[in-house]
Amino acid sequence: MSAGVLMVLAAGVSSYLPAYLDGAFERDIARVMLLADRALLTRPIAVDDIADALNVACDKDAALCASVRRRLARYDARFAVTTATLAAFDASDRPYRLPNQSGLTSDSPWLAAARTQLRLGEHLQLNLGGLAYDGGSDLAGSLLSAGWDFAQLDVGFREHWLSPFADSAMLFSSHAPTMPSVTLSNRRRLTRLGLRYEAFLADMGYSQQIAFEGGDTAGRPRLAGLHVSIEPVRGWAIGASRLLQFGGGARGGQSFGDILRAFFNPSKFDNAASPASLDNQFGNQLASISSRFVFPGAVPWSVYFEYAGEDTSFAKNFLLGNSALSVGIDVPRLWGQFDFTYEASEWQNGWYVNGLYGDGLTNDGQVIGHWGGDLRRFGDAIGAQTHMLRFGWWPSFGGRLELRYRTLANEDYGSAGYQRANQYALSYARNFGEFQLGAEVLAGEDVFANHYRHAGLTLNWHPGAGPADRASFSSSREHGAEWFLAAGASVANTRVDLADDVPTVTTGREYTPYLALGARRAIGPRSDIGTRMEFDRIDDHWLIGVRLLDYRRRIGPALALGGFVGAARYDLATPAYGIYVGAGTEWIDIMPGWNLGFDLRFAYKVARDHLLPEDPQSTRPDSFYDIGIAGLTLSRRF
Repeated sequence: MSAGVLMVLAAGVSSYLPAYLDGAFERDIARVMLLADRALLTRPIAVDDIADALNVACDKDAALCASVRRRLARYDARFAVTTATLAAFDASDRPYRLPNQSGLTSDSPWLAAARTQLRLGEHLQLNLGGLAYDGGSDLAGSLLSAGWDFAQLDVGFREHWLSPFADSAMLFSSHAPTMPSVTLSNRRRLTRLGLRYEAFLADMGYSQQIAFEGGDTAGRPRLAGLHVSIEPVRGWAIGASRLLQFGGGARGGQSFGDILRAFFNPSKFDNAASPASLDNQFGNQLASISSRFVFPGAVPWSVYFEYAGEDTSFAKNFLLGNSALSVGIDVPRLWGQFDFTYEASEWQNGWYVNGLYGDGLTNDGQVIGHWGGDLRRFGDAIGAQTHMLRFGWWPSFGGRLELRYRTLANEDYGSAGYQRANQYALSYARNFGEFQLGAEVLAGEDVFANHYRHAGLTLNWHPGAGPADRASFSSSREHGAEWFLAAGASVANTRVDLADDVPTVTTGREYTPYLALGARRAIGPRSDIGTRMEFDRIDDHWLIGVRLLDYRRRIGPALALGGFVGAARYDLATPAYGIYVGAGTEWIDIMPGWNLGFDLRFAYKVARDHLLPEDPQSTRPDSFYDIGIAGLTLSRRF
């Protein structure tokens, strides 16, 4: 097909929804995407993406479809105010940075936000927007867009959220103020693999702590990012993201060739061998692999994972170092009146700090990734674990009530004396025609045991939206979709490489119990795809394996072969992470609903840094574990 014909068939540019939506609308969008079998890995979501999904979801939930269409109607106008918000708060006397709110703190008594769009043609559009609060402002949503659905160029303050998670993103989220950037991305999926891409270059906030020639220089570092994903079958997507922080002040802006060399060989250009060689270091790099699986059962839900690294490991470009693992499950409509989300993240000590950039991976002093990165002393290189539990109720009298709990625990090495942070929030919102009135009460304590509160009223104006708060619930179990529990026994051995000057040891055979929980769905007459979380007890420590991609091929009516790739967490004195791969065979229906399986699994270069006094003291800062496992399992399908 010629380029001219392609442009004639291509659609124009699309507006975006805000990266962080109000609770009720976020749940509606999540359900639309779920019913349409769409597995999104990034935000903000293009309005045209939702319109495409509605064409499928309307057949399954007409009331939901009508409500969302009304909410999006203004985006069809040539000029429109798409949303506006006013909020008043009973502010806390202790400032606490609220998660994913562009820097908003708990001591602000007010907030105002609005977004507008002006269509200058099918392939050109101007959006103006932003938010302001006491002590800060953000121009998020102000951008000029040009192009087509296969290549849209956005210049301005476009938001970036490189994660499938609703409450956090390890690489890039809306926690810090939005940066000015130039972004090229596509909305239409390309090729039969369903290829999506997003590439951008942004200016970060001013920093006075950029190492250069034995001292510091001041300036604005650059941030380059790339996300690529595929959705080769309906209901499952996998993607990879990269961030490169570089330049600033007297360091200047590296050439395009420097960026390419650092991108393709990060283990050589990302790290300095010593402080004296910092000038030869390209900058700071991060990467992640994410996956989302949609389960189209009687109660549809999705499960998603993110495995990320702040560094490379073992001098290998394909191994992520200073790792982070996040898991999540989302049920946007449960029993018709409820919704449920649970997300957990854990990261090792190297996140959001850097020897070259004294301010770390921050914008205007705020971490640009996971909100938990701000819950510590500034610049402290320490790992942490977070949990978020969200429960929503759509009562018969209208509106939506939400209860949310967040908690964070920093690792206990170091001298800061951190406490567990807890945050509790209760909110209620209800639509009145084009307006939504909401109230929220939030309270908590930070890692230094300081208490804070934040309560307020919010008035949202959504032009064109109707009065309906509730959507009908109708779904049916899809043939070939199942979840399962598995148990069995395994034999394992471990290769332990503690340090360069300590002999490598391989343990003898060890017999261990095995447990797993997983889900799969058919993607063809003989093929299934799914995901699984499994647990082994190795040397009195739990090994948790996450299968980001679990593929099974049925050979005849009773036999199947499969393979998987994912990430492993080994629960040592401090958590260790590595790559997790394997293959196996399964005998289907040895009894009705029961399968017998045999797997070979391998956790490769599972690594942890030397952070404790009892750890080996050597020139190499980390230990590695290679764990081989053979297991026999019995699984029950549901």
